[in-house]
Amino acid sequence: MKPPYDITPRILNLVRSISEKIGEVNAGYLNRQSPELRKSNRIKTIQASLQIEGNTLSEEQITALIDNKNVVGPQKDIQEVLNAIQVYENFKKYKYTSEKSFLKAHADLMKQLLKKPGQYRKQGVGIVKGTSVSHVAPPFENVPFLMDNLFEYLIKDEDLTLIKSCVFHYELEFSHPFMDGNGRMGRLWQTLILIQEYPVFEYLPFETLIKHNQHAYYHALSVSDKMGKSTPFIEYMLGIIDQSLNDLLNYNNRILKDSDRLEYYASMGKSPFSRKDYMDMFKDISSATASRDLKKGVELKILKSKGKHNRTVYEVR
Repeated sequence: MKPPYDITPRILNLVRSISEKIGEVNAGYLNRQSPELRKSNRIKTIQASLQIEGNTLSEEQITALIDNKNVVGPQKDIQEVLNAIQVYENFKKYKYTSEKSFLKAHADLMKQLLKKPGQYRKQGVGIVKGTSVSHVAPPFENVPFLMDNLFEYLIKDEDLTLIKSCVFHYELEFSHPFMDGNGRMGRLWQTLILIQEYPVFEYLPFETLIKHNQHAYYHALSVSDKMGKSTPFIEYMLGIIDQSLNDLLNYNNRILKDSDRLEYYASMGKSPFSRKDYMDMFKDISSATASRDLKKGVELKILKSKGKHNRTVYEVR
């Protein structure tokens, strides 16, 4: 049975806006980020998704753990981060349409944090916010059926990938199939669904926007629960995705080092090119900075130049 939701004007407008922005991302090769930028965004993703669940480790501590350095902090928080690092480093081994793969991802994500990670719950649960119960999950006996139905929708339904990913995320939160780790699994699996069609989402940390306004995230879940359909949550998540793409398109290049910019531009394969072409990609840098970058690229043998002054063109070696 197809999960219930409505297609609203807001959903249609957001899908259109997201599609346009993804076109801009692809045209500008922003889906081919430099290794340093990819690492930075992955750290943001891990830190944000876990902080939503109460993890206290900072981006600096997570970076240290990725670099195999010792970190002082609560053992549970450290284990959560180590698990998440492992999962995101092996992201592509999980098959988004496979329930078996889904359970394996939960086992990896919750290793040493639950008695039986990777298994559906065998008891009833309620979600408490403050001093009241905000959501009573379906009986545990229904969980296998609900998840089978959800994966069948994911595989067979012809909905747009953008909408499917939001519906899956919400229905997972509603079913609450695990004793713990449901929130991080919902965000992980939505990303996994999205990257099948839009690779940029592998390194787009939209969880950071959720973290900055967790109340809106939980409010969208709550309103959807009361309506008996995921429409409000779809609108919310598409808004988050749209904003994260907007942030990517408007990122401040001055946070990048010259080597990052050179590596990024070289990875695009645009050759030959002029200083103007280079500045069209990095709109926030001055002509002097662009000249210094390109001179360094030649010195490092990343680029070779031909011509003089304003007529100089560059080629990637």
